[in-house]
Amino acid sequence: MTDQWVKFSTFGDAELVSLTGEIDLANAPDIGKEIVKRVQSAGKVLIDLTTVSFLDSAGVRLLDALVGDLSDHGTPTRLVVGERGAARMTLQLCAFREDVLATDLDRAAADLSG
Repeated sequence: MTDQWVKFSTFGDAELVSLTGEIDLANAPDIGKEIVKRVQSAGKVLIDLTTVSFLDSAGVRLLDALVGDLSDHGTPTRLVVGERGAARMTLQLCAFREDVLATDLDRAAADLSG
């Protein structure tokens, strides 16, 4: 069961994936499978990481794979990381793609629409 770490909803015309808590080697593979099942046919995807308290290398690899696969299928994607926090810090330390990071949902949605 992954519903303690991942929730699905919509934000505007995008599929919204909200992650919370610790995303690490113990749960990243299962979370990834759930996300892939839900966003395969989405036109746009927002992944909200603002309530992630810990993100390890398995979580970074998961996000990299998701963003890459969605991009390969022409699905615009943004990661919402807030102004500060564990996910933002970890992704910046890993030199994650800045072009897919946004500070808040409204900005991220606007990026996908514009």
